[in-house]
Amino acid sequence: MTTDDVVLRRRTGTPLTWVRGGGLSALVFALPLLVIFGVFSWLPIVRAVVMSFQKTNLITTSWVGLQNFQNVFADPLLPVATRNTLWFALLALVFGYPIPLVAAVLMREVRRAKGLYSALAYLPVVVPPVVAVLLWKFFYDPRPEGVFNTILGWVGIPPQPWLQSMTMAMPSLVLEATWAAAGGTVIIYLAALTAVPPELYDAAEVDGAGVWRKVWHVLVPQLRGVLFVTLILQVIGTAQVFLEPYLFTGGGPANATVTILLLIYRYAFGNSLGGNYGEATALSLLLAVFLAVMSLVYFRLTRRWSTS
Repeated sequence: MTTDDVVLRRRTGTPLTWVRGGGLSALVFALPLLVIFGVFSWLPIVRAVVMSFQKTNLITTSWVGLQNFQNVFADPLLPVATRNTLWFALLALVFGYPIPLVAAVLMREVRRAKGLYSALAYLPVVVPPVVAVLLWKFFYDPRPEGVFNTILGWVGIPPQPWLQSMTMAMPSLVLEATWAAAGGTVIIYLAALTAVPPELYDAAEVDGAGVWRKVWHVLVPQLRGVLFVTLILQVIGTAQVFLEPYLFTGGGPANATVTILLLIYRYAFGNSLGGNYGEATALSLLLAVFLAVMSLVYFRLTRRWSTS
């Protein structure tokens, strides 16, 4: 290291230089935000980690070490909840993931009333989730005069049990969840489609490409990064599904719709005398660690694909 390097380092790296450069003022302005972020974001996480090693109902607390995790793994409902959550995620991926993209492409191709179609697509997102679930629960009336069963009767299909059937309950939940969440993703895709160079469409049309060939050879390559991000967001969201199973079926029939978050809720609030928050936070941490590891592996594997 030369003498000039030493002098330059002293000029730029001393605390006094940092203060004179406005570093202290910036820290003073950022300090309230850092404190609020730490108190309301990181403090609950640290508290949850501590609570996972305790047996507590928020009134009495005792340290139990890894006993909460052992109890969670020994719970016979854990494999059922895991299987149901994976089944929900798979159905949502197969049916709910391509629908927003198809809807966005179709809305881009229309020549008139694009704003109206965009508003109609986003309307389910505006509806409060509880109201939407109660509305669809009315639609899923298993009686012949139920809304959906009446529509099926018009084409000669007999009434379906919907939420009362172990095989149909989960697809019914996925159908409502797809309807409720697709609008936000449609808007994201529409915004991304505006960034696609118009000359690519013109070149495809000159080559005689139809709508679906333009989608596969022009849109999908251009939207690759957005598609990968929305995919991981959907997987994380479906792994944390709670509202639909809780309000539609309460986990029934016969635990056919019990999900991991619903099981966590039962740990924490299933007992009127006070739940075991230690087991609830233990299962929550296991789910968070699994999703974090899965997201890390996913982004590592798709980093080259999403940018190439």
